[in-house]
Amino acid sequence: MEKKKFVFIITQCHDKVDVVAGAMQLATNMKAFDVELDFFLMDAGVQLAKKGFAETLTKQKKDEFSPVHELMGTLIEEFGVKFYVCASCVNHYGLDKAERIPNSEIKPGSFLGEMLLERQGLTF
Repeated sequence: MEKKKFVFIITQCHDKVDVVAGAMQLATNMKAFDVELDFFLMDAGVQLAKKGFAETLTKQKKDEFSPVHELMGTLIEEFGVKFYVCASCVNHYGLDKAERIPNSEIKPGSFLGEMLLERQGLTF
């Protein structure tokens, strides 16, 4: 059986912390089954690539998800998940001047298109 591949597309951050936490919790659970997946951050979601930003997301309403910064730490440190950042959003959200999280890389939207040709996309 061919191994399934996924790309989690995150477009939210501080306005919908529970959505982001839920997506990262799902990704963490899937990685435990050795599924291949990475993230593509776009729109407001690119702010998650700023080092220290995830720690500011403290207004989760649902306590069944771990905090976003803990989930990101697990995904990056334990599972080696990549966080691709939409190149078109970099300047608008100040990522051109900010230190980024480990395992993050700036990529154009066409890179996401290529990924979607071989992976299932999940948008949050």
